[in-house]
Amino acid sequence: MRIRRAGEKDLEGVRSLLAQVLEVHAQGRPDLFRPGTRKYTDEELLAIFADDARPVFVAVEDAPGAGRVLGHAFCEVQDLRGSNNMQPIVSLYVDDICVDEKSRHQGVATALYRHVIAFAREMGCHNVTLNVWECNPGARAFYEAMGMGVQKTCLEQVL
Repeated sequence: MRIRRAGEKDLEGVRSLLAQVLEVHAQGRPDLFRPGTRKYTDEELLAIFADDARPVFVAVEDAPGAGRVLGHAFCEVQDLRGSNNMQPIVSLYVDDICVDEKSRHQGVATALYRHVIAFAREMGCHNVTLNVWECNPGARAFYEAMGMGVQKTCLEQVL
């Protein structure tokens, strides 16, 4: 397995992973997520792939002629150096990490997470942040096992 920036050839694999993520969230929070929908159009995905401020990394099969997308990590560089009230730092926000259901429990998520951390360090980021849905306790346990801790808590009252 190797990890690299996503490109046009990864479109189908990333699209499939995004569908898997959406279904997990739609099952956990059907009041918020609509099953069978898409977060991004193909055009939006290609624009994101090309945007250095929103790097997307993919874990792909290493076998010759393979290249199947095993997992992805969508990130967003958050530059707070111009903020009036926050410390002047650069942070890397992880919008989404997903591993194909056929490739789970094989170290793909760990490799992607470590790649994201190394990328953030290379950029000189102060920290890496992400949100995890309470309806996905497995994801939360994974991130905590990777060394993440709570930075802030988002509360809601459903009406």
